Amino acid sequence: MIDPHCHTSSIKVNRPAESVFALMSDGVKQGHWAWGSAGREDLGNGIFAGTSVFNGARTLVRLNVDPEMMVVNYDVGGSEETMRFRNMSRVLPGPVLGYGPDECVVSLLTWRLADQDDAAWAQISTVHEAEMYLIKGLAERDLP
Repeated sequence: MIDPHCHTSSIKVNRPAESVFALMSDGVKQGHWAWGSAGREDLGNGIFAGTSVFNGARTLVRLNVDPEMMVVNYDVGGSEETMRFRNMSRVLPGPVLGYGPDECVVSLLTWRLADQDDAAWAQISTVHEAEMYLIKGLAERDLP
């Protein structure tokens, strides 16, 4: 079944889960792989701003981090008032899935908004799949 409500993308990364989670849970470093909010700056109070590579819009992001579960929930919007939950990432340590301790799987999930048209849904789904390769590349070359 093609899920009409949630899109997921995952990739195996040849790095320990903790180091990949550090990348996924850093609001500035996220700006290196998140095309919807690239070139991040830290605005304080847990809010980051970046620019969409698609339409040039300024996008705000708040990260809600759960280090124990290695989950990050991302609130996104054009302003603090319009920010709402949009995306989630999860890092699974390699041994959980039968891989080695220096490997992990990272996943991105996004849920379709009720008013999101087919073109916008296709775009975010495709972008998340491409972002997986950026995350893998950044993690495996140890982005500073």
